[in-house]
Amino acid sequence: MLKATKTNLLKDGKPFFYLADTCWSAFTNITDEDWIYYLRKRKEQGFNALQINILPQWDASPTSLHYDPFLEVDGKWDYLHLNDAYFDHAAKLCAVAKEYGFELALVVLWCNYVPDTWASKFYAKGTMPFEAIESYVDKVHETFTKFDPIYVISGDTDFNTPLCESYYVEAANRLRQLAPDCLYTTHIKGRYTYIPKELEQNLDLLWYQSGHNHNDLAMPYKLALEMMEKYPGKPLINSEPCYEEMGFSGGKSGRWHREDIVRAAWESVLSGAGAGITYGAAGIYSWHLAGTTFGSSIGEGFATPKPWQEAIHFQGAWDYGYMAYLIGLYDLYDLVPDEALLSKENERVRVAKTHNGYVLYIPYNIALKTTISLKGYKETIVDLETRYVSINEFTEDTDTLPMHPFHRDVLVILER
Repeated sequence: MLKATKTNLLKDGKPFFYLADTCWSAFTNITDEDWIYYLRKRKEQGFNALQINILPQWDASPTSLHYDPFLEVDGKWDYLHLNDAYFDHAAKLCAVAKEYGFELALVVLWCNYVPDTWASKFYAKGTMPFEAIESYVDKVHETFTKFDPIYVISGDTDFNTPLCESYYVEAANRLRQLAPDCLYTTHIKGRYTYIPKELEQNLDLLWYQSGHNHNDLAMPYKLALEMMEKYPGKPLINSEPCYEEMGFSGGKSGRWHREDIVRAAWESVLSGAGAGITYGAAGIYSWHLAGTTFGSSIGEGFATPKPWQEAIHFQGAWDYGYMAYLIGLYDLYDLVPDEALLSKENERVRVAKTHNGYVLYIPYNIALKTTISLKGYKETIVDLETRYVSINEFTEDTDTLPMHPFHRDVLVILER
């Protein structure tokens, strides 16, 4: 079972870097055979957690499978009539995932199920009546608590009205009473940091999502710093940075590529969100099949993704696994943002302090003047594209990190 400290997560008393894959539609779109293949692949790549929506993802890709959590009447869900078979099937998938060593982060109420959220108006099957929360949450507890999940109370939500907030507070209060030993968090909408106080006090760790909007590339680190300031004393994770090969939001022309998601990950982790990171691949989160339609005209208007059979081989998944490997190799579980190391502010270069030195993410090759003497430091420079490593010892008194021998972004680890 996972535990939360003020800065990171522990598993069996040891530091745990949360490395999740986004598979929102696992319970509705994936066959049992494909589930095994998927788990094996992500395990090979170093992932240790999965983010799944308990209820059907409103913008999932079309599927021929028929897994319905509620009785459907005239095209809408009857939320007071639960389908036990749906939850039994979901539990079987969770049991297999646990056998492969994955932690589960399960979203209780995605925003389309809650009135007055940005997505509720898009969902044809209707929002959940408030009086249905009790029986639904009880079923969630009965089905999933035995797997020791992280319960994610909200999914992609904003908190526009007291009515909307009341749904999440009610769900969190009841579930916490039933499953007090599980960890709790929220998944809030992109580029957003507000969490109602009555809900936030129920949370053990905090998530944010820098998201898929191309207008402000600073979101991964700006949101981390803002969340740290607003809600101190809890582990922080960017639970939805830009997905690999995802189209830009708002229907804009362009896609996020491997270098974009790597940049977003390191910027997040070195800016306060050091408890973990989440990977996403367009085509996986919605489990897209070749030849099917995709809802590019709804929500944020994402371009049609590649089929999941191609998306599962995107190279960025290995980059995220490599990040977790480096975190463990160099014991980087205590990262604290420290831009004061640089004598001149440079927002693109992210800096964090550790128990025995510093870590820098440098996206381009420049010399950097610091505010300390580097004499006595060992410098390990990791080329994040090739994985090549260059090691330097500072034997003379200097305050300048020289240009490195590589061509693109690097991670610099300074140890005394």
